[in-house]
Amino acid sequence: MPENLSALSAHLLDSATSAGADAADVIVSEGTSVSIDVRDERLEQAERSEGIDLGLRVFVGQRQACVSASETSDGTLNAMAERAVAMAREAPVDPYIGLADPDELASGWNLETLDLEDLSREPDPASLERAARDAEAGAMSVPGITRIDVATAGFARNHVHLAATNGFSGGYSRTVHSILCVAISGEGTEMERDYYADMRTHAADLESSGEIGRMAGERSSARSGSRKPPTGTYPVVYDERVADSLIGHLLQAVNGTSVTRGSSWLRDAMGTRVLPDGLDLTEDSLRPRVPGSRPFDGEGLASRRRRIVENGILSGWILDLATARQLGLRSTANAARGTSLPPGPSATNIALTQGERSREELMAEIGTGMLVTSMMGSSVNPTTGDYSRGASGFWIEGGELAYPVNECTIAGNLREMLKTIVPANDARTHVSRVVPSLVVEGLTLAGG
Repeated sequence: MPENLSALSAHLLDSATSAGADAADVIVSEGTSVSIDVRDERLEQAERSEGIDLGLRVFVGQRQACVSASETSDGTLNAMAERAVAMAREAPVDPYIGLADPDELASGWNLETLDLEDLSREPDPASLERAARDAEAGAMSVPGITRIDVATAGFARNHVHLAATNGFSGGYSRTVHSILCVAISGEGTEMERDYYADMRTHAADLESSGEIGRMAGERSSARSGSRKPPTGTYPVVYDERVADSLIGHLLQAVNGTSVTRGSSWLRDAMGTRVLPDGLDLTEDSLRPRVPGSRPFDGEGLASRRRRIVENGILSGWILDLATARQLGLRSTANAARGTSLPPGPSATNIALTQGERSREELMAEIGTGMLVTSMMGSSVNPTTGDYSRGASGFWIEGGELAYPVNECTIAGNLREMLKTIVPANDARTHVSRVVPSLVVEGLTLAGG
């Protein structure tokens, strides 16, 4: 963690109090990123960026304002502080805003245990280009692949520091290595597209670039000859790579912002069943070597492990300080923030209880239905939970994949859908949302 970020944060806090702020907090983000794109065995694009972003939030009584900048001169810091205080004096009163009490703040975290930063040498552009080329070659080796939309390899390193006038000051660093390949099969109106990607905090954990490309190619090739599925009511299997979107709708419904606004279909569901017996939905922001991990949240509260759903029963909201105060509760250390906006509640590192059977075993059990591997568009009523999304994937007959399908819509109600889910045992454990393939009964398919 660069020492100057701590000093810079302290300087900006001093400027804010000198300008008339009653309290303030600062977030500073400094990072480097590089990405290399390859197409048709040629370098398509190379990008590198370096920069610093500063965000200042000030309080004048129960009024707040946020300003941001990407320049660190004394003149800029003083101007930020003066502008923020002037804006706060004109802002509406909000009885729920404010910094954490000092006894709530995180302390004594262990960055070595989190292991979020790869300390090995930053990959050079030539090695990233080789990785992208290997991914493209892996995809093109698959029969039926006609071209590669893009093959990309990238790296990013980011340093974050948070400080506030309540005494909190802390930071951490994170690295991300990534490889993505998007492959196309067929020609003209018969073209199909699919992808595969891997993203890790440490380069040593990445899947091989050739394997990533091969997976993208196989996925795209398997979609050749897609047609519309029949219309009717059928069980649907959400493949592991899209199943987290279903759980994402639940997370949005228990987010403190939705609950306090009364716009959640689960606003009155605390202590009631939202998932089947035996299923937990757990948040753990302290998992080592996982991109979503962090030692503290965006308001300086210590990260921890907790259950949002326990044995199928909703047991907790996702709260920052403001939404917690509005509900008469304590923050769940879920504040997330950027440099230009105040904190808001957001969950990280979610895991759903895995089942005992494979996806293939669950498909064999349902007999006839659809395996969804890709989703597009979304029409979800946040108040009622009515759900409708475009989807593509594969039709299941006799418990096995029969043919690829596209151009269909899946509809149901989330409250009822989530109570019937049956999880498989295939969730990847290194991603931020560990959600296996899920079977949902009785959904309406609108196809051909």
